[in-house]
Amino acid sequence: MLKSWVVVAFGVLIASNTASGIHYDSHEALIIVVILLSACNVFIKPLLMLFSLPFIILTFGIGIWVINALLFLFVAALVSGFHVETFGSALWGALVVSITSGLATLLFGSPNQRRGVNINVGRVGSPPHAGPQTRGTAEPRRAKPVIENDDDVIDI
Repeated sequence: MLKSWVVVAFGVLIASNTASGIHYDSHEALIIVVILLSACNVFIKPLLMLFSLPFIILTFGIGIWVINALLFLFVAALVSGFHVETFGSALWGALVVSITSGLATLLFGSPNQRRGVNINVGRVGSPPHAGPQTRGTAEPRRAKPVIENDDDVIDI
């Protein structure tokens, strides 16, 4: 949790230094922004994504960027020492925070967060020691390979 707050703080810090429309008055305001952005990402963002799912699908995922920018503007409206002047600045800030979080996950995340999808190709059937062979076959059917953690395995 602390690691994600540090990453979001670093992203907001980069966004405020690279965009002229984003700035903060004090480090306390930056800390409050980080806490509120993290809370919004946990509680509000999933609901917004659920309700705007058709928009997200139609825009091929760019709608998520718009949701992040709206959350950036929302947090700026709540915190008095943090200022986002335009929606374009909020888009820039959301993009910088997203890229920073993605790079941090890529570089420092656990291997489980970076793993891909496993695809196994084979026949599904009974193991060779399961009894008599099926009619008309010369060799017994092979058993399906055993995979320990098959959360993201596609069997064909």
